[in-house]
Amino acid sequence: MSMINPSSNQEVPLRKRRVRYPGKNPRRFEEKYKEHDPERYADDVAKIIHSGKTPAGTHRPIMVQEILKVLDPHAGQVVLDATLGYGGHAQELLQRIIPGGCLWGIDVDPIEIKRTETRLRGRGFTEQVFKVRRINFAGVPKILNDIGGCFDLVLADLGVSSMQLDDPARGFTFKREGPLDLRLNPERGQPASVLLQSLSENEFAKMLSVNADEPYARGIAKGVFKSSTPIKTTTALADAIRRALPRATSEADEEDRTRSVRRTFQALRIAVNDEFFVLEQFLKNLPECLKFEGRAAILTFHPGEEDRVARSFREGVQSGVYAEMSLEPIRPTPQEQYDNSRSKSARLHWVKRSVS
Repeated sequence: MSMINPSSNQEVPLRKRRVRYPGKNPRRFEEKYKEHDPERYADDVAKIIHSGKTPAGTHRPIMVQEILKVLDPHAGQVVLDATLGYGGHAQELLQRIIPGGCLWGIDVDPIEIKRTETRLRGRGFTEQVFKVRRINFAGVPKILNDIGGCFDLVLADLGVSSMQLDDPARGFTFKREGPLDLRLNPERGQPASVLLQSLSENEFAKMLSVNADEPYARGIAKGVFKSSTPIKTTTALADAIRRALPRATSEADEEDRTRSVRRTFQALRIAVNDEFFVLEQFLKNLPECLKFEGRAAILTFHPGEEDRVARSFREGVQSGVYAEMSLEPIRPTPQEQYDNSRSKSARLHWVKRSVS
């Protein structure tokens, strides 16, 4: 729409007013305009972070200082961020490897990788120092020819980003209704709702046990498969799980039920994205991607990931591929766990490539 300016007799576009939301604060993800435009509302976003919350549509990088200490980035180094996400870790690494260095950021999510590239380009990181590729991190060897060698440092944060968790349309959260999807790349594969319909009750119970160590796997599977109609939304699945679990008689019981819901979503997400296979391929390829004496750091968030990473690193040290590794996983500080509840399950593992 436009109007005529009387002084110039020219059309002037009308300023489009922001759609108002009911109540004091926006509740729906789409209405959180400040968090969706954090650069414009920096002060408001800072207040949200200070209150111990993560603004919707953003992500707070976990264990930044610990990662920097482990990797010890220097100017001129070539670095791989194998799970670019929101770009929080990448930004910190970029600031330490320039001048002369280059960071490759890869991610499989076609939605978030574009936003992150735009954000970091806006902060002055050009194509010369910051290169972006949309590939699965199991495919890292494919870009070795592009860099003409190997990486000095490699980082992989295996957690699901807050942007994915916060957006109900992505189907990662059970707290708001959305399609039961759970795909990191919504352009490929089948959503969790389709996978669920293809499984038998026994297969689903086994998935819950293997992917999430769920103690109520058998009962949850039985309860979910009692549903008379296909489960197609996140809230429908969460409700079915809760009905299948023992009745909560205390706050502790209710927290236990919520953990089972969260583990069930985790198990489905791992299956939908074939995450364990992708991780094992990444770990298998890691030595050939690292320069001699190069370092790698991996953030894990549940036992299935941690066991695979620790075992791979341990076997690498025993075979002489790696010179040393973290003897115990590094955990976030109590302060970080308090400030960012999503960091509580994080475990940092590191490894150093041998000299030959």
